Amino acid sequence: MYFRLLRLFLGFAAFAWGVSVMGVFMSWSAAVEALRGLGAQPIGYDRMLDYWLRMASGAFALVGCWYLVLMIWPRKFHAAIPWFGGLMVVEGVILLVHGLRLSLPPFPFYADTLACFLGGGAILHLSRHARPDQGEPRC
Repeated sequence: MYFRLLRLFLGFAAFAWGVSVMGVFMSWSAAVEALRGLGAQPIGYDRMLDYWLRMASGAFALVGCWYLVLMIWPRKFHAAIPWFGGLMVVEGVILLVHGLRLSLPPFPFYADTLACFLGGGAILHLSRHARPDQGEPRC
């Protein structure tokens, strides 16, 4: 059961980070509209912002790919799982500190921060169940 739960949280993290791949392929106007839907003010076109959007989206999507790899082969990559759980917790701290500093509204700030703390904390807590010496996963 714990092994399956770990895989579930790894899948959640893969989705949460991987959804950023949309930013790589969206037009600038579609990306700006998506950001406005999340609470951003109107953003004028700037080539560097366009570039940074693609860079950040690509990096986040690649992190999501690694969570997917960990979900598919957790025993093979068991040593990396606690590191990736910790990565989400650290990201949660970063979001919390700066979200509070900037007095951001609850959406999406609370959801992003909570996803990092809950997902990362669960991955850290359950990571020992991926070790090969734990035997076959039980229901």
